[in-house]
Order: sequence, then C-alpha cells, then structure tokens
Amino acid sequence: MKKKIMIIIVLILVIGLLIFLAKKEKIDSDYDFKVYFFNAGKADAILLSKNHEYMMIDTGESSLSDEILKYFKDNNITKLKYLIITHFDKDHVGSASAIIDNIEIDEILQSNVPKDSEYYNNYVNSLNNKGVTPTIVSGNYLITLDDMEITVNGPKIVYDSNESNNSSLIVSIIDNNNRFLFMGDAQNARIKDFLEENNNTYDFLKVPYHGKYLKQLDNLLEEVEPKYGVITCSKKEGCEDKTLSVLNEYNVKYYQTKNGSITILSNGYDIVIKE
Repeated sequence: MKKKIMIIIVLILVIGLLIFLAKKEKIDSDYDFKVYFFNAGKADAILLSKNHEYMMIDTGESSLSDEILKYFKDNNITKLKYLIITHFDKDHVGSASAIIDNIEIDEILQSNVPKDSEYYNNYVNSLNNKGVTPTIVSGNYLITLDDMEITVNGPKIVYDSNESNNSSLIVSIIDNNNRFLFMGDAQNARIKDFLEENNNTYDFLKVPYHGKYLKQLDNLLEEVEPKYGVITCSKKEGCEDKTLSVLNEYNVKYYQTKNGSITILSNGYDIVIKE
C-alpha cells in the first residue's frame, strides 16, 4: 500500500513538473517581445528583442562589457538593429566601445550633449574606427523593431542644470496593446518638458535616475499610470525610500536590478516579469 502511494506521489510530481515546463515553454514562445535588464548595478544596460531583431538601450559601465558580449555569444546575437545611448555618463556608455568593436550595428542613436571623459572618447574612437556616424536625436525620431512602433525622444535644448542627465533620450515602445517607457536618467526639467508633450499612458516604466527621488516623479506616475516599473540600482547604491513610497502610492509593482537580472516578456496584450 505504501509503495502504491509513493508511486502516485511521484507521478503527481512528474505531471506537475511537465505542466510547469510546458507552460514555461509556451510563455517563452508566445511572448515574442523580450526586454532583458542586465545585472549591471547602478547602471543601465537593456537588451530588447522581437522575432530575432535586437536593439540595446545603454551599455552599463566598461566592466560589464565581457558579460554583455558573452550573453550575445551564448544567445547567437551577432547584430543589433539599433544601439541607443541615452546620455554619456559612464554607467550608460561604458561598454559601448566594446559592443561597437565586436557587434554589427545598423544605426546608433545618441543624445546631444557630449562629455569630456575616457568613456566618451573610447566610444568616439570606436565609431571612427568603424566609420560610423551616429544619429543625434532632437525631438521625436521614429524607428521600428519588427512590427513595433518606437519613438526616441531627444531634448530640443541643452539644460542649465544636470546637463548630462537631462540630455537623456527617452524611448517609448508600442507592442500592440502594451506600452513601454524608458526614461534614462531624465531629471526634473527634462521630465516636465516630456510630460507637456506626452499624451500616452504606459504599462511599464523604466524608473528614471536609478530610483533617486525626483520632484517630478509624482507627476510622471500620475500621467503615465504604469502598472510595472524597474529600478536600475545596486545594493551599495539603492533606490531612495521616498521613491519607493511614491511608487507604492501609485500602485506600481516595481522590481530592482540590485536583486539580479530582470526579464520582461510581452505578447502584445499581457506582460510577464521574471527575476
């Protein structure tokens, strides 16, 4: 009798495992838009793909380059349709030169404020070596990834305060009924100007400036009404409590890269987030 019970238990566990694996395989195949946040600490390195077309928003620090290139190799990624550098702080442009040197890229989009730094110089040298002229984005610049509409919004002015962060490109993506918004390190002046022109709500928000509290955050969340958010931060440099409080106030379910890489899957109607 005990032996029969054990056999039944094992069968139930095996069936449960098979159902789980089948559901996982279905999610991975049906949800064809993927956003992968590298575990980059307090830095942005975001790979997006749909139906074997790839783009990247920012590249993390230079220390992340080996991990990014290994991920590309392991996943047979040999070409990016777009590389978007939101601005030129080292935690956004650091690995750009390594990617440009090793990966074919159709178009590189950048912001309008250069920076006197080793990382920016490495980026420019790699562009020159490849004979690539980047697109400097001011206002709205429309691109596509597979069938998705993507708007890259660049600042029309150079801001007096927080010049580099406020030069951030802002990326919005429409995947059928799902909308995604990536704010770079946009700070108060840039967020305010963006909201004055914005007419959309979004299901997902890449929270600006690594979760440091910004006065315009309340206005941003009130207008774009995100259900989900990701904060790119580290355990050493974590998100501010006030930011988390505001996210909770607006019922945003948030995830933090300090806990590891994050994968977002979309089928155009539903969103699945995996840590």
